[in-house]
Amino acid sequence: MTLDPGGLQVLVSRLTGVAEEMGAVLRRAAFSPNIKERADCSAAVFTADGTLLVQAEHIPVHLGSMPASVAAAISALGSTVAPGDQVVLNDPFAGGTHLNDITVVAPAIDDDGHLVGWVANRAHHADLGGAAPGSIPADATEIQQEGLRIPPVKLTPEVRALVLASSRTPQERSGDLDAQVGANRVGVKRLLALADAPFDEVVAYGERRMRAALDELPDGTWTFEDVLDSTGAAPDQQRPATIRLALTVDGEHVTFDFTGTDQQRAGNVNAVEAVTRSAVSFALRSVVGPSIPASGGALAPVEVIAPAGTLVAASFPAAVGAGNVEVSQRVADVCLGALAQAAPDRVPAASQGTMNNLLVGGSGWVYYETVGGGQGARPGRDGMSGVHTAMTNTKNTPIEALERAFPMRVSRYRLRRDSGGLGAARGGEGIERDLVMLEDVTVSLITERRVSRPWGLDGGGPGAVGENWLLPGGDEARAERLADKCTLRLAAGDVLRMRTPGGGGWGPTC
Repeated sequence: MTLDPGGLQVLVSRLTGVAEEMGAVLRRAAFSPNIKERADCSAAVFTADGTLLVQAEHIPVHLGSMPASVAAAISALGSTVAPGDQVVLNDPFAGGTHLNDITVVAPAIDDDGHLVGWVANRAHHADLGGAAPGSIPADATEIQQEGLRIPPVKLTPEVRALVLASSRTPQERSGDLDAQVGANRVGVKRLLALADAPFDEVVAYGERRMRAALDELPDGTWTFEDVLDSTGAAPDQQRPATIRLALTVDGEHVTFDFTGTDQQRAGNVNAVEAVTRSAVSFALRSVVGPSIPASGGALAPVEVIAPAGTLVAASFPAAVGAGNVEVSQRVADVCLGALAQAAPDRVPAASQGTMNNLLVGGSGWVYYETVGGGQGARPGRDGMSGVHTAMTNTKNTPIEALERAFPMRVSRYRLRRDSGGLGAARGGEGIERDLVMLEDVTVSLITERRVSRPWGLDGGGPGAVGENWLLPGGDEARAERLADKCTLRLAAGDVLRMRTPGGGGWGPTC
């Protein structure tokens, strides 16, 4: 069956609608503010052999790596699944990203027993055990310290009980898992209604679009490198680490070669290969064609070389909690920096380059959030201010929701003036926020761009670095600058101030 262009667009839209509806069900049914309010979740649809078919416009770092999770689920259990089964996993070394991101995969099997395809969703669970509340301890040196690691297994009552028992917040985990299961059930129903559609046409269309877009770029090789400020909280981890890239365009084919990137470190700022591929996919589609469907076909002309054992393809038993959130941001920056040389009129200056991860845990509760900052200026257009950028596409947690759910109070929340880089187009402004603790808590900060600055392009200036501060008892006179990555105890009345980076400027100031 071959579709005309109009019919193909209708099919792509209907399939994308399946993923979008899955995401809506997940958010509305979830218990945690992290999923319900921040939308830290994603959904996608796959063919019977596990090829990405469509995805919703959710979290880039989730979506680009999700095919690896589906492949792991199929490899482990594909021949044994039955209608109604759900496969759960979070193992970064078997298709996952970091342990907080639980992926649930379900087969779509029709009444005749024919496998039509797969649906999957991924959600960030606020706590799955580990050495500190939030399961991303800043001082982790191996993955066992980061919480429960789940290989691909069927989500049975026994497995569910194990997940809940591992968490400091089991009731919340139960509700969020139920929401993921419900989202997949809706996805399976909707996908089965399209069982007779030519899914291979959707995959082939994505490949045609990507090849045509690559063919418009000049052939050549361009290099770029950037740094991570540190790889963990320990003194020996407080030194920069470098990610290097050689980008080669050859007709309708492109290669992203990360050879020369520093080796993985003892800290938790290491990314598994699936995360790196996700950042490559985001950067490439952003530059050459944001409207290109994000199917497996679109990545067919793309080769990624990520040497095993490096920061961008970490090997077991590396801690990887911050690889998903921080290394992914720097990989995206490096890819965009190289692409700016091939297509200078399409690429913005560097955005804030961090997710500004904040984890707070008290008695029976755990809070997780990423905080927005400045977007890099674009050719002829200022960057946006106070937004999530690059590999995160979450929302902010509304003050009302935060204060209702957790014993904290927001005493200051505003744009950080003059933090954006100067230029013909200015970088976006970061955010300044003060959180007052209403009880004794454990806090972990996982942040970047506290030393290195988001770079400008074409003569534009860099954005301001971020800052983390502790105000004991709220006293400005006793303010203490905190490291970019740390886990510490705060007392009731203490204030945590975060000032996030601004985006780089674009073009020389007139």
